[in-house]
Amino acid sequence: MIRKGRPLSNAANAGRNADGPRVGDDDPRDPHDPFDPFESFDAHDRAEGRQSRPDSSAQAEADPSETTYSRSRRTPGEAKPGQDDAKKSQRPARSLKGRALGYLSRREYSRTELARKLKPFVEETDSLDTLLDSLEAENWLSDSRFAESLIHRRSSRLGASRIVGELKQHAVDQTLVEEASAQLRETELARAQAVWRKKFDRLPETAAERAKQARFLASRGFSGATIGKILKGFEEE
Repeated sequence: MIRKGRPLSNAANAGRNADGPRVGDDDPRDPHDPFDPFESFDAHDRAEGRQSRPDSSAQAEADPSETTYSRSRRTPGEAKPGQDDAKKSQRPARSLKGRALGYLSRREYSRTELARKLKPFVEETDSLDTLLDSLEAENWLSDSRFAESLIHRRSSRLGASRIVGELKQHAVDQTLVEEASAQLRETELARAQAVWRKKFDRLPETAAERAKQARFLASRGFSGATIGKILKGFEEE
């Protein structure tokens, strides 16, 4: 029985070997053409005198003179290594008087306090007492102004005894201390009432509450007489 379909012909395959085209077919390859269809691209380029394009890593190794840019680990605004040291070495040393004027430009100082601040910077060629005398003569340094400044900064929160104690710690002249004490005693009750109202604003109802309020006012430097008047509900006329 013969199946219908494409005829099988041994003649069609007679001229075809197992690995190539039919024998007798025209070979499309020109024997004089050096082109090999199975040749790799790199081999072909080498044969033509060209080299395949190198990858980026090979190019970087082949051209060491090329500058390579990378991200810096320094944060924005950070100085380069050694830059701060160079600036410090170029900066002239600050004189003792210049340092003293820098302190006095910020706030008032007593003579004793300013001397304590400047002492670590005194060199062999410096005379601290001479400098302080010069600053007082030029009205840069004044114990009187320092006392006024201290009273202004402390009087709204502290009693006379605390403020007078601070003036004595700064070795302010005794005359200035007595004047400051008299000035503070005149307003002691009014200032104590303002501090008490801000903290409690209510008279104590028990002995424990009274003791607590009394301790608070005493820690602020108010006198016992002033504290007693406030806790009894005394109002200044």
